[in-house]
Amino acid sequence: MRNIDERPVAEGGGGRGARPMLAAERGGFVERHGLWTEEQYAGAAQMRRVIDELGIDLVRVCFVDQHGVLRGKSITRAALPGVLRSGLTVPSSLLLKDTSGKSSFAVFDALSLGGYRGFSGAGDVVLVPDPTTFRVLPWSERTGMILADLRYPDGGAVPYCTRGLLRRHLAWLTERGLSMTVGPELEFHVFARVDEGMHPARVGRPGSPGVAPAVRPITPGSQLLRVDTLDEADDLVAEIHRGLTRLDLPLRSIELEFGPSQFEVTLDAGDAADVADQVVLCRMALKQICHRLGLHATFMSRPRGAETASTGWHLHQSLGDAVTGAPVFASTDPGSVLSPQGLSYLAGLLTHAAAAAAFTTPTVNGYKRYQPYSLAPDRVLWGLDNKGAMVRAVGTPGDPNAHLENRSGEPGANPYLYILSQLITGLDGMDRGLSPGAPTESPYRDDATRLPRTLGDAIQALDTSPLFRRVLGDEVVDWYVHLKRAEYHRYLDEVSDWEQREYFDLL
Repeated sequence: MRNIDERPVAEGGGGRGARPMLAAERGGFVERHGLWTEEQYAGAAQMRRVIDELGIDLVRVCFVDQHGVLRGKSITRAALPGVLRSGLTVPSSLLLKDTSGKSSFAVFDALSLGGYRGFSGAGDVVLVPDPTTFRVLPWSERTGMILADLRYPDGGAVPYCTRGLLRRHLAWLTERGLSMTVGPELEFHVFARVDEGMHPARVGRPGSPGVAPAVRPITPGSQLLRVDTLDEADDLVAEIHRGLTRLDLPLRSIELEFGPSQFEVTLDAGDAADVADQVVLCRMALKQICHRLGLHATFMSRPRGAETASTGWHLHQSLGDAVTGAPVFASTDPGSVLSPQGLSYLAGLLTHAAAAAAFTTPTVNGYKRYQPYSLAPDRVLWGLDNKGAMVRAVGTPGDPNAHLENRSGEPGANPYLYILSQLITGLDGMDRGLSPGAPTESPYRDDATRLPRTLGDAIQALDTSPLFRRVLGDEVVDWYVHLKRAEYHRYLDEVSDWEQREYFDLL
């Protein structure tokens, strides 16, 4: 298998222009392979000052796995300098697991693993902390956290590090003279926990309906943006505001959504790489803040008890000139909201929507959100300020802030892969000069191509996508398809409550 680490890596390359090493940093893995930039060395110095001033005892060194889940270790203050110098090893098999935690590859069979370099025998990969991501956790005493990138023991980039994947492609975008701005709207549910106990049937396996945490709703639903109902959850709202702002996240709003127990947070639009990190931190913060309040937050799109309103992740996006910041999507045509480049980018999103769905909606549950007349899309269409369409064009002719909003994503998606899928498909539309056709005014009535009905359909579309294979490489597409197919096949093998109700007595 070809190693994709053959082109420049955005998060590394600290050699030229990097400041001299401090004595405590010399001779380590990071210096030897030139993995930090000057900004990261400066961030490490600032991080050490904050740790000393606040008396931080533990730092969680984390990476984001293929499913968008944070994994890592808590490192003591005394051990941290060595981790900053030489990284932290974790089993490579973490990258070969489906959502149940089961390794979907035969890690102890080198022949079965084939060309998956560096993964045989569940050997180690190295977490290389990025000091610019350091945060002090306001809800956990004397504890901080830092995001890390994945490297092989020889210093090469692990091709399945999704944070690295996005940053590499954004670096190539910069080489084209462009930059990407995104803005996230994340919906989620918050339930009150009824029973905090751990049921024995949950040990060693993912939760199931009979043994998942017992919960009850905390808002009645059907009252979108009702201030009195939001005020009834004021303790939660205040803690969310406190936690997210103390994490230095650019929180814009906390909103009451339509469904029972359903909320939304929005963050300021910003650089795509930074926003992806912010989404990871935001989701972590919301879950941990709620847990400490006796609540359960979930980014599952359509949990039981919330069937009337699924949650989505609406991703606003635009391109700009990398040097001047001039908007690329803004139109000079009084008859069009978008420039020709913006229209072609939009056409790319539509053309490759089925394959991109494997990244925007990566769970079995997320496809149960695609229902008509639900403010969620169910077919591949775009509209002018139309919230029923898959892609919504926002703005007016001549508006410098004109942009696109993809409404198809689910809030639990890996943010690096979600954003990357938009960049890849949108740029293909621009490069080929594609046209999106006319906007829809009837997004649930138009005779249009449907979005994939299942995760299996989306994975098949990705598996056969020439675009994603050309841009990401066969090794990355094969890896991801294998993992998600294993997850989907486990779902198909499970006897559901619906089957039991439908057939057990009837037949």
